[in-house]
Amino acid sequence: MSDRPRLTRRGLLRGFGTATVIAGCATPKAEETTGEVQAPPTDLPADASAIGPGPAPLTLQINGQARALEVAPNTTLLAALRDHLKLTGTKEVCDRGACGACMVLVDGVPLNACMMLAHDAEGRAITTVEGLASAGKLSAIQEAFIAHDAAQCGYCTSGMLISASALLRSSAPKDQASITRALAGNLCRCGSYHHIVAAIEDVAGGAKGGA
Repeated sequence: MSDRPRLTRRGLLRGFGTATVIAGCATPKAEETTGEVQAPPTDLPADASAIGPGPAPLTLQINGQARALEVAPNTTLLAALRDHLKLTGTKEVCDRGACGACMVLVDGVPLNACMMLAHDAEGRAITTVEGLASAGKLSAIQEAFIAHDAAQCGYCTSGMLISASALLRSSAPKDQASITRALAGNLCRCGSYHHIVAAIEDVAGGAKGGA
């Protein structure tokens, strides 16, 4: 019989436990025992500027016009449009970026106004649903929505029009699959999707020119 000690499962686990206790009792580094917490750097970049906490002035480029206003730093673009500039075509529904009712074009890209701070939109070209019409005449997509009975309660309509306009102005394909993808961020609780898609297809097909 060999004199080598037998390795048992119990002995192995006991050895692991002892090693763990020893490791836990290791002396911490000197800097960890001082109790001092390093403060994060407070220097701002040279081109950064701080605003707030109270209302601060800004100028927004909305529908081709410069609009001056004064809002708090935490004011969303949606609140600035509706409450301060009285552009109420942009709807507040979910207020968390989930429904698309508050979509506006920012530099040509459809974005949820409830998810963007007003001060972050300064210097960018903003188009609301009011800006789709020109000289008092509805745009082609607005007329198509009427012709195809694409609006029911109307809460989603402005956001749908914004998304549709962005697609129609782009070089992206205008087939049904592309239209569905373009409207993926817009929720219609009334279920008018077939009418909305038909209206967009109408304009894309050339029955009506422009967006």
